[in-house]
Parts: sequence; C-alpha cells; structure tokens
Amino acid sequence: MKFTGAIKSKIFAKDEIAEQIRLWRGNGQKIVFTNGCFDIIHLGHVNYLAEAASLGDKLVIGLNTDNSVRKIKGENRPINNEVSRSSILASFFFVDGVVFFDEETPFNIISTVQPDILAKGSDYKAEDIVGYDIVTARGGKVITINLTRGQSTSGLISKIVAAYSG
Repeated sequence: MKFTGAIKSKIFAKDEIAEQIRLWRGNGQKIVFTNGCFDIIHLGHVNYLAEAASLGDKLVIGLNTDNSVRKIKGENRPINNEVSRSSILASFFFVDGVVFFDEETPFNIISTVQPDILAKGSDYKAEDIVGYDIVTARGGKVITINLTRGQSTSGLISKIVAAYSG
C-alpha cells in the first residue's frame, strides 16, 4: 500500500503543481518539463523520459487528458485511460510529478510550470516546440532528445493488430 500512495502523491492538479514547483525552486532545484500522451508505455518512452530527467533535478510530465488525446489521435485513442497512464508514469523513480492538461497543446501548463528546461523529442526543431518562447524568455533552455529507433505507440498498436487479426 505504501508504494501506491507514493505513486499517487506524484500526480498533481494544476494548482498543486505550481505550489510544488515553488517548493522545489526554493530548494534551488532545476525543473525539467516534457509532455505527451504516453498511451502505451514502451522502451522509447522509458529512454526518452530517463534522458529528460537527467537534464535537471525534478522531472514534471504534462500528460494529455483522455479528451485531449482523442482530439489529437482520433476516437480510438487513448488505449489506456488517463488514470492508468498517469499512474504508470508516476511509478518511475525518475519522474517527480505528473500533471494533466486538457488542451491540444501544453502551452497553458508550461506557462504555469515555467520550467528551467523544456525537453521534447528530436523529431521537433527546438524553435517550433510549444513553450519555446516561455522558457527562453526567462533564460531557460529547450533541449531535444534523440528518440529510440523502431519504438512508437502507433507502431506497437499496428503490430498488435496484425498479430491478432487473422
């Protein structure tokens, strides 16, 4: 039971994450932020998030709500609901906070978090990443992380469908 409580304690509402970040910053800790749907966790996610965590002291993940995922990925997604996705992410020892956002982009939650470092996959150019202006305006960095080849949720879903549709 103590571990499930520890996992739940890392999942924050928007106003709660703002207060937690104030506490971390007060201790001189550098905040790293990334975001995504993280629908079916795979090795690519683990590698990416571990690398993001290594860029600072505290890793905060902005997680698309189920509604937001449907807007971006279509009506058949997400496969796993937001409670499951947030709990899985919060169970990683290198993740310090998970916060939901319901919009199609994380602009508003990045405005709240005001991270020192904004991390995204190298499939984006730093200047094109939502929140670039927010982070760089306060002297922060936007860093892209190389993705693990052959690892994607869409590829995994396709593989499962092919394996069981015959």
